[in-house]
Amino acid sequence: MSEIELEKKRVFSAIQPSGMLTLGNYLGALKNWKDMQNDYDCLFSVADLHAITVRQEPAKLRQQVYTTAALLLAIGLQPQESIIFIQSHVSAHSQLAWLLSCYTQFGELSRMTQFKDKSQKHADNVNAGLFSYPSLMAADILLYHSDLVPVGADQKQHIEITRDIATRFNNIYGDVFTIPEPYIRKIGARVMSLQEPTKKMSKSDENVNAWVAILDSPEDIMRKFKRAMTDSDSNVCVGEGRDGVNNLIGIYSAITHRTADQVAAEFEGKGYGDFKKAVGEAVVEELRPVREKYEYYIKDKKELEAIYKIGAEKAEKIANRTLGKAMKKIGFVI
Repeated sequence: MSEIELEKKRVFSAIQPSGMLTLGNYLGALKNWKDMQNDYDCLFSVADLHAITVRQEPAKLRQQVYTTAALLLAIGLQPQESIIFIQSHVSAHSQLAWLLSCYTQFGELSRMTQFKDKSQKHADNVNAGLFSYPSLMAADILLYHSDLVPVGADQKQHIEITRDIATRFNNIYGDVFTIPEPYIRKIGARVMSLQEPTKKMSKSDENVNAWVAILDSPEDIMRKFKRAMTDSDSNVCVGEGRDGVNNLIGIYSAITHRTADQVAAEFEGKGYGDFKKAVGEAVVEELRPVREKYEYYIKDKKELEAIYKIGAEKAEKIANRTLGKAMKKIGFVI
């Protein structure tokens, strides 16, 4: 590794293999990951350990891990530039998670918004892992001395508790962990439902027209955008209470790199029909190479496995050094 590379800030991010990834995942996170590779020292992980807080069918989970790993490569993550691996393949994640859980307060965990939300959605399975997952997430981040963690604005709480845990540990044992900062990109950071634009786009939405999957066909993408919710005003511009149009402008801006004012000028005098068609076409062309590359990687399991195994080996070297230092500080016999 060159001196220039050593000067780069380190970025860690992970995504759960919880089913088909959406346009919201792509614009809010994955596209940013691709763009960050040149400027940062990056590690990206398929967070399969986090996925089992909800009951999973073994065969389906296994396939979703393959699908997510293939998608990470399809969006343009380069194993020559970044470390790409599966979380459970680096045992230090589970080990450090237990250590950090002993430095995480019950009150902190009980205040986590995601725990409250998932407890309501899965009332028949409110397990200890669902409650203590922030300790595992903190381990994910802190193992690699991450400087920045790309998150959506609604996930900032996750980084805050990681910072609190790391600071508490460092105050007791000295400078062990790097205190991470959230990296939040304003444009495209939060993509809303196409049918209920006050809600975040989610693949769990029962209305299939509310969300766009990264691997949707061009025909399905166009159909969903043509049916997207707008309002009675035909002007294409950002405005208070115009959630549907604001959402479409945000999507179009994130893909075309145009400001909201530039988008409004482009469609001045045109109706929503023209605008929805343009947004749909932009999304189709943005995702076309992703779908093509995905098909290549998902059909070549040997190459896919080779990439994430090499990534795990690289990640493990970094993670084990951090884990060993933390254990030694606590007083374990190493």
